[in-house]
Amino acid sequence: MRVKITVTLLAACALAGCGTAEPSPSAKPRALTVADVSAPDPGGEVGSASSEFASAADLTVWSRLSDTQGDHKRLAKIDVNATAKGALYLEPTTSTWFDGFRGPFVYQELAGDIVLHTRVKVEGRKNGSPRRKFSLGGAMLRVPQSNDKPNWVSVTTGTGDNAGRVELKATLNGSSKPKEVPVESGWMELILARTGTVVTALYKEEAGAWKVGQRWLRPDLPKVLEWGVTGYTDWDSFGALKKDAAKANAAKTIKGVPDLRMTVDYVRFLRPATPEGDLMTVPDAVLVKLLTPAGA
Repeated sequence: MRVKITVTLLAACALAGCGTAEPSPSAKPRALTVADVSAPDPGGEVGSASSEFASAADLTVWSRLSDTQGDHKRLAKIDVNATAKGALYLEPTTSTWFDGFRGPFVYQELAGDIVLHTRVKVEGRKNGSPRRKFSLGGAMLRVPQSNDKPNWVSVTTGTGDNAGRVELKATLNGSSKPKEVPVESGWMELILARTGTVVTALYKEEAGAWKVGQRWLRPDLPKVLEWGVTGYTDWDSFGALKKDAAKANAAKTIKGVPDLRMTVDYVRFLRPATPEGDLMTVPDAVLVKLLTPAGA
């Protein structure tokens, strides 16, 4: 009789939906779709850190790695609204960001999930594409005070192994893994974003469509990161120093043939509406909507 009552109660409970049902081991959460996400918010405290580079005063809110962390100056020229009207202008000396090597970096410290959106043009010192290998410029995020244990991610454009490239590069504890994709030279929009434990890089050629270049799983990154722009050039001139990052970083100057000038139209910071779900596996279209400004 007790068994019959128990069975009856269980049947009634199942019909009524009472109790806590355990999900089936084979059940998977619903995959995110484009309809589930929205474009990032350009306002708020994060948005106030953005720069349109309309006047020289805009440069005062940006820090330089050479000033804040005792690094050597690796920028031959930097100005706002002077060399290029309404833009930040950079000319790096012979330098690089790779493994433990450090180049120039102009940044702000920001916390939480961030979308960095910038529009840049990378050229040779005289004209056309840079002629020296690994002459690249673009967006970068970096763990603060990580000189001894380099951790950073970048999306840059210019000349890599060949001219007309976007390079996507993540560095974990001093080990860099780059990827290059061919693009048309000229103005390029770049996005570097952190959403939870995922970092994503996107790029857009002039009059083109947004493309997802790479996504990385980076649960190691702290809440506060350095966000900004970099430009570097002329890897070939490092010579024997290619095997010794510490000695290269200690050198005040490296004699070479730098061949890069970078014009930055703007740097805009936005706050993404990070959804619950696996952003490492969603279709590219979901990330494009989630991480690119509405109407961009």
